Amino acid sequence: MDTVIEKVPAPKLTAKDFASNQEVKWCPGCGDYSILKQVQTVFPDFGVPKEDIVFISGIGCAARFTYYMDTYGMHSIHGRAAAIASGVKATNPNLSVWIVSGDGDAFSIGGNHFIHLMRKNFDVNYMVFNNQIYGLTKGQYSPTSEKGKVAKSTPYGSVEEPFNPSELALGARASFVARSLDRDPKHMQMVLKRAHEHKGTSFVEIYQNCPVFNDGTFFAFSEKETKQEQAIFLEHGKPLIFGNGGSKGIKFDGLTPVIVDIQESGISPNDLWIHDEKDKTKAGIIARFFDTTFNDVHFPRPFGVIYTEDRPTYEEGMTNQIEELIARKGRPSLDKILSGDKTWTIL
Repeated sequence: MDTVIEKVPAPKLTAKDFASNQEVKWCPGCGDYSILKQVQTVFPDFGVPKEDIVFISGIGCAARFTYYMDTYGMHSIHGRAAAIASGVKATNPNLSVWIVSGDGDAFSIGGNHFIHLMRKNFDVNYMVFNNQIYGLTKGQYSPTSEKGKVAKSTPYGSVEEPFNPSELALGARASFVARSLDRDPKHMQMVLKRAHEHKGTSFVEIYQNCPVFNDGTFFAFSEKETKQEQAIFLEHGKPLIFGNGGSKGIKFDGLTPVIVDIQESGISPNDLWIHDEKDKTKAGIIARFFDTTFNDVHFPRPFGVIYTEDRPTYEEGMTNQIEELIARKGRPSLDKILSGDKTWTIL
């Protein structure tokens, strides 16, 4: 008689299951605490075993994140987290791989790796904690610091144009671009879930407050007094509405976005710009709300999923290529691969 063994489902994990035994060492009031809390809160909903999750970080305040997640992880090299994570994913495509960087780590020394990760489209999740300053090295301006930023390395103000991370990611052919902020936990949880669900490289920029070297730089987007006028929250299929009581909207005048007063203009919300996450042309315009480039009008900062598209991942293409090669020619030897097809005899 055959014995039937019933497989007992594993108990659902909780946020505490993802908290390591390490003491969290960030400055009091640092936005990283909130990001860590939201990650640990949403990860149980993903249903991924802890042993199948890997966090890779570079160097900086954000990079300590790896120690505080009770998963596999690696605190790697400055600017090279994306490269190392790509190797992890290529070696074991079944892993859920998450990259953690700061704005300096990702866009300065790691800028080359960032743009190539976007175009290659590994199925990984790249979280950049953007505080527009170098925190760990004590307050130098970063690639995302605003023009005119007075910092230790720019005592008379930066003369450089900053990176617009979402525009940079779109230009590098990212397949998922989103923005959230540390002071809006529910919104961040939603964005993280969307990033996890996306198959391909998910770029999530998170505005993160540095209370020591750049305190309050993003508070206009989270404080009750200013949030409604300064921020716009994107929802797929919904009109672009913001302002006190939803009084303002954005529509097109030809190919130029304009801000209209909904009540004064008598315009219907359905006549406003309807957000379409799949429209890359409009995503590029939304990303440029970061600047005041449309007739010198100040536009609200967009939060949410700016763009997403479905396209094959790098590891899918690599696996298919290897399988097709083996089917046609058999498994080649490593010596043959390394030596190649061309040799020379030196007389």
